[in-house]
Amino acid sequence: MRGRSDGSQKRRLITSVCVVAIFLVFLYAYYGSLFGSQGRGALEYGSRSLRKLGSSYLGGDDDGDGKQDESSLKFGDDENDVTLKSFPVCDDRHSELIPCLDRHLIYQMRLKLDLSLMEHYERHCPPPERRYNCLIPPPPGYQVPIKWPKSRDEVWKANIPHTHLAHEKSDQNWMVVKGDKINFPGGGTHFHYGADKYIAAMANMLNFSNNNLNNGGRLRTVLDVGCGVASFGGYLLSSNVIAMSLAPNDVHQNQIQFALERGIPAYLGVLGTKRLPYPSRSYELAHCSRCRIDWLQRDGILLLELDRLLRPGGYFAYSSPEAYAQDEEDLRIWREMSALVERMCWRIASKRNQTVIWQKPLNNDCYMAREPGTQPPLCRSDDDPDAVWGVNMEACITPYSEHDHRVKGSGLAPWPARLTSPPPRLTDFGYSTDMFTKDTEMWQRRVENYWSLLSSKISSDTVRNVMDMKANMGSFAAALRTKDVWVMNVVPEDGPNTLKLIYDRGLIGSIHSWCEAYSTYPRTYDLLHAWTVFSDIEKKGCSGEDLLLEMDRILRPTGFIIIRDKQSIVDFIKKYLTALHWEAVATSDSSDEEGEEVVFIVQKKIWRTSESFRDSE
Repeated sequence: MRGRSDGSQKRRLITSVCVVAIFLVFLYAYYGSLFGSQGRGALEYGSRSLRKLGSSYLGGDDDGDGKQDESSLKFGDDENDVTLKSFPVCDDRHSELIPCLDRHLIYQMRLKLDLSLMEHYERHCPPPERRYNCLIPPPPGYQVPIKWPKSRDEVWKANIPHTHLAHEKSDQNWMVVKGDKINFPGGGTHFHYGADKYIAAMANMLNFSNNNLNNGGRLRTVLDVGCGVASFGGYLLSSNVIAMSLAPNDVHQNQIQFALERGIPAYLGVLGTKRLPYPSRSYELAHCSRCRIDWLQRDGILLLELDRLLRPGGYFAYSSPEAYAQDEEDLRIWREMSALVERMCWRIASKRNQTVIWQKPLNNDCYMAREPGTQPPLCRSDDDPDAVWGVNMEACITPYSEHDHRVKGSGLAPWPARLTSPPPRLTDFGYSTDMFTKDTEMWQRRVENYWSLLSSKISSDTVRNVMDMKANMGSFAAALRTKDVWVMNVVPEDGPNTLKLIYDRGLIGSIHSWCEAYSTYPRTYDLLHAWTVFSDIEKKGCSGEDLLLEMDRILRPTGFIIIRDKQSIVDFIKKYLTALHWEAVATSDSSDEEGEEVVFIVQKKIWRTSESFRDSE
């Protein structure tokens, strides 16, 4: 009988297989729901192709073809389409993820970068197949940030649980850990006794009245290179001077994250090989306090980048041992740097103790008087000093336009009059004074309407860090003049480079493409304003879903988003509110000439993963 099937055996085998199958289905259902409830799964619900959650990003196998599902690109889908029910949550170790400045990406993609040129601190964005398609979780114990102006001096330690700098810079008063908070005494590498005294001393060096660095409103915008935790920029604000505090995501952990948590304007960037994302003639003052930058490298290319950014007659304040030390190496650097800036036509405006302040010329006379062949050369006539997105730095001097040479300066009104005065560079775009005035008035009305819609949700100190994702001429930011806020004005990389008008108004901002992640830490803005941003990326074929996740990444819990766009865009966004833990606050039809636009305001809720909740307990 061997080899013949036995009926009872067969029935038992079938029964066993069925039991095992039922058991496996139960396990799948149970753990699938568990992972979903904990926000740890990688599954998107609905009949959509899966986009992997970073397995390839962290070095795992990637069997996807790298293409995004077309449904994630559609705006205004038919209501019968499958609606996304949830987003997975990224692993807790990615709570501070900056997608385009992520060291893991550089290692995993084996990018061949020159570390000596700081290329590893520049932007390197993940390709579509390596993007995280998940929500960035807050760290354990996260709390709503302390409100400005108190936040200038203290933040919750749980929000940025890094105390490395408190120990490393303990002799310089950068920051001090006290219980559940981190305090900022206002010190820095070259101003241990407080940024306020250092700023006043700098104004005194320049003979500015009342030792006020704003010089009667003539000095308004500052670039602080290698800013540390941005105490210099934080203390400038009381003088109506606004600084773009700049530092890379380097070994000095989380400098920019601390700055933004404090409510101080800041941006993640580095003087490497690419131009900084700011137009020419943006700043009245550049500042470096022991920023450890080799200004002599590559024919002075980094110093020439500062030269591009400084206005006619602008200053560079340099506090460093080379300015005062007497050892052989410091003296060599000082001699070579002095020779370089002299060939650049800078002159010493003042030199005292540890600090030297150079001044850039007001016109082209000095450039024209240089001997033929003098290095660095003048830039080519076809070089656009305002082209910055992904553009390499050039070791050359940008001469002034005929107009600026003739008038010997930028022709800007003092602050705050320059905020509403038509900028001289309006003519670069063919804009008239009347167009500028109407734009300013229109956004004043719009902002008043926004605040009316938000009135039940906000008080005078609810909002501090604001981003205008498509700033045009900066009139949205100008309309917030009476609020205790600052605005990062973002101008698209492929549109009119109106960012120079924004800087001419005494405001700050950067160039960016919203098809990529922004150079900032998670949870750094209280309010995002998105005027036709979704419509713009729709035309480019970029993913609206990716943009929603990016906006959620940079928005603080309890923060707000004001979307001003066409109805189909608003309908698209509404499908994702539950998935993003956003709550609709208000909807309003446009009340001005742009009648087809709809205003939709949402608020981000506070949420935690079960793991972070356990850790905080």
